[in-house]
Amino acid sequence: MTPVWVDARDGDVLFNTAEGRAKPRRLRRDPRVGVFAVDRHDDYRWVSVWGRAELTTEGAEEHIHELSQKYTGHEYLGGGLGERILVRIHADRIESRGT
Repeated sequence: MTPVWVDARDGDVLFNTAEGRAKPRRLRRDPRVGVFAVDRHDDYRWVSVWGRAELTTEGAEEHIHELSQKYTGHEYLGGGLGERILVRIHADRIESRGT
């Protein structure tokens, strides 16, 4: 498990990673994935999503900048880690509490 920045589009959960990291290597071997998000103001309000990951480089560079703006308010400056990969999770199961 690792923390990641996430967003949602068209009913899917998206996050971003880079080539050469463990996430894309493991997701190519086994695309089953889960994401768990907790409201920072209320630990009893959370959502959990399980599904299958689809990896693409298309739009990944733009996506990491969108996520950085969302989470930090600044452009993403962590370049040089390898080609960016957009991970789209097609949900098979969703559970939540307090939402």
